[in-house]
Amino acid sequence: MVAQKRYDILEFMSKGKITKAVIAVAGYGTRFLPATKNQPKEMLPIIDKPIVQYLVEEAVKSGIKDVILVTRFGQTSLENHFDSNLELEIQLEKNGKKKQLEEVQRVYRMANYIYVRQSRHLPYGNGTPLLCVKNLLVPGERFVYMFGDDLVLAKKPCTQQLMEYSDKKDKAVTVAVQEVAKSEVSRYGIYKLKKGSKDLVEDAVEKPGPDEVQSRLAQFGRFVLNTDIVEILKEHHKAGKLGKDNELWLIDAIIEYAKKKPVYAARIDGKWMTTGDPLRYMKTQVEYALKREDIGPEFKRYLKSMCGCD
Repeated sequence: MVAQKRYDILEFMSKGKITKAVIAVAGYGTRFLPATKNQPKEMLPIIDKPIVQYLVEEAVKSGIKDVILVTRFGQTSLENHFDSNLELEIQLEKNGKKKQLEEVQRVYRMANYIYVRQSRHLPYGNGTPLLCVKNLLVPGERFVYMFGDDLVLAKKPCTQQLMEYSDKKDKAVTVAVQEVAKSEVSRYGIYKLKKGSKDLVEDAVEKPGPDEVQSRLAQFGRFVLNTDIVEILKEHHKAGKLGKDNELWLIDAIIEYAKKKPVYAARIDGKWMTTGDPLRYMKTQVEYALKREDIGPEFKRYLKSMCGCD
């Protein structure tokens, strides 16, 4: 009876609704030094909210309940951001700043937050955060994985689009992709689709040269994964089977999995914005500012005045 109940739970977790999102925020942000010397890159603001809050909001709007943040030593500012600040809240209430009070309270109330530290003994790579959370996942469970420096401007949240796509494909592992310029393929994981298919993944390569691939389908930081992918990463780590630049790459595990079970590439309806380096970060700032109803129109006029446009 107990065994049957456990089987039923595992079946529910693998076939049921996705409730967990894992967000990788353990990087050092070296491209932004010295700004990131004492704060995580993901805490840099896009106008008046840190980058990581946009990711959490996207996940929550998509139906996620549990947000697992994979951090590293020295990131207490990130953890504190998603916690209550009693002194600040008392001061806001005392000064009658109801709107600001509601906003800071909303941040820590909108999800159940779990923090996991990424240990130094683990290899570098975007697959490593998943090794850190393996004990928080039920065998067979599907979950969302998000890179901490990718944002998406979209009417329907990117994560929701991806989860719906996975559901339509019989709960399959699904990767968010968009086409990039040939000159940009060396920055991303690039996916090759099976001949005659619009979305079934055949192969992929991490950061190839422009002449190494025919496809320009780049993954960005949104995935629907399952614990089989985590187990493959675990085996790669155990065997010392690291990939390009001696790192533990998620894409290597996905391709190994794709040899046995379907993996789909979902083209997302929205604008992918990355904050991985100062130039792209500033472009993202501009894009988000122009979308804001409160500051967008005036900011647009300012940009026009700078370029001498009418």
